[in-house]
Amino acid sequence: MKARPFFNYIAAVLLSLFLLTGGLLWGVDRRSPLRLAQQPMQLPRASLFVPRDADLSLHWLADPARLPAYVQAVAPPALRRAARDGARQWRDGVFALAGLDFEAELGNWLGPEVSLTLIDAGDLRDQPGWVLALTSRDTDGARRFLQRFWQTRSLAGTDLQVSSYRGIGVISGRGALLGRDAQPLATALIDDDLLLLASGRGVLEGALDVSQLQDHHQLGDEELQDQLNQLGQGVALMTASPRALKRWLDMPEEVAERQDLEGLVAALRPDGSDLSVNALLRFRDPLEAEPWLAAPDSTLVAGGKSAVMAWLQNPSRLLDRDDQHPYVQWFGPLLRDHLGPIPAAAGVVSQDDGPLLWLQQLEGWLLASRNGHPKRVEVDAELEAQGLSQSDLPGDRETVQVWTRLVRQRGHGEKIAAQLSVATVEDGDWNWWGETLPTLTHRHDSRALQPRLRQWQQLRHETSPSQAVLMGEDPAQQLIRRWRPWTLLQGLSGHPLQNRVRGLVLSVDGDAQAGGKPLLPLHARLELG
Repeated sequence: MKARPFFNYIAAVLLSLFLLTGGLLWGVDRRSPLRLAQQPMQLPRASLFVPRDADLSLHWLADPARLPAYVQAVAPPALRRAARDGARQWRDGVFALAGLDFEAELGNWLGPEVSLTLIDAGDLRDQPGWVLALTSRDTDGARRFLQRFWQTRSLAGTDLQVSSYRGIGVISGRGALLGRDAQPLATALIDDDLLLLASGRGVLEGALDVSQLQDHHQLGDEELQDQLNQLGQGVALMTASPRALKRWLDMPEEVAERQDLEGLVAALRPDGSDLSVNALLRFRDPLEAEPWLAAPDSTLVAGGKSAVMAWLQNPSRLLDRDDQHPYVQWFGPLLRDHLGPIPAAAGVVSQDDGPLLWLQQLEGWLLASRNGHPKRVEVDAELEAQGLSQSDLPGDRETVQVWTRLVRQRGHGEKIAAQLSVATVEDGDWNWWGETLPTLTHRHDSRALQPRLRQWQQLRHETSPSQAVLMGEDPAQQLIRRWRPWTLLQGLSGHPLQNRVRGLVLSVDGDAQAGGKPLLPLHARLELG
């Protein structure tokens, strides 16, 4: 098919919600993070200095000094040294973006909590201001770092300004590591064990101002605290404003520019060798559109070797251009684009109120819908309008209804042949619609579909999805390879990371609420080797 798979489109949109932070956990030890993940999500003390309307905030609650050892422990014996060195290079590269040398300046004192805030990003040409909050393992570590940090840069010719702001000592100047361009920097030490490093004096003073206003900082946001409780456990959390969702996380304008959208909050949790992400899309006012319901908990016996499986609740509503629900604005255009080159499938999907199972196989697409959903008479009318003709194909066990189109075959003499567009059969409580006859035959091979079914069972255990995409190794790797943030992560690590990806599960749930405000739950699981 000429169109990019609909599943990849949905995956691309949802994966953007956690991709900027997901790489942080790719090599974490399979035991120690699990102990961390057993703790409920809580905002760290650094969130006192993070504005509620910050473009992006990331609170990392695992010890970065131990990351190379974690990676080395889980790598195959022959690759442990390379894995350790790669993890160290990636970690050092992350801190080097802020002009810091991890080994020389941070390694001997940095604590487990690290917070990054991006604010006032402006348009696409402006660089955002940033504040990096670092905790110290002891009361002297951060102070010693500050002394060496500014002494080194002073010897390199940096003019320092030392002052007091709101009773806190502030040091600012232009500094950089050797061989790097100088950049504005400012620091403040809070209670001897929390260091704020910012991209300029004005940005740092803004963070100190926010800490004095209960209604402006994250730590005083009771709604955010309640939403974190809904997200459960994890080792890192992220918040993103609508502007960040559009600019950095590739959310469609139709959703990102909604006036009632507050932003997103996400929690990251390691689960064995996988990374699980739970997120909430936050809105200020009740949604005007009808609430979106989760799909019924149906047991479906399906089969066939499928690298991608999708579960869609009420796909006909997704195609309604007048519906103003965020899910329709988000996924509707993607579904319409995918169905364009396959009108026979569109004839089924456009009439189905769900749930609909979509299996993408080598032989073509395979759909499963409940009996009577869609109504056969409505699908028949759609296919007839496309110029297709119906006939029955008797078999040993069942009769298959086929829809064909007459086409000319060129050769020694022109001949007329019937080209199959869709084949359908009723099987128990389900109707099956296949692009080819082999797809219908393979629906009985449940063993071939076990990888996707295991993903589905685990997803149903954790969430109540209304839309879900489950991907195997190849499509997941192909998807991630195209992502710019993933390319950045690979650049920092010094070697490709996508070959570690074994699968990807993405879903959205039905509407939820907290404090009278609507929430749209999102879920993702990145399976790592």
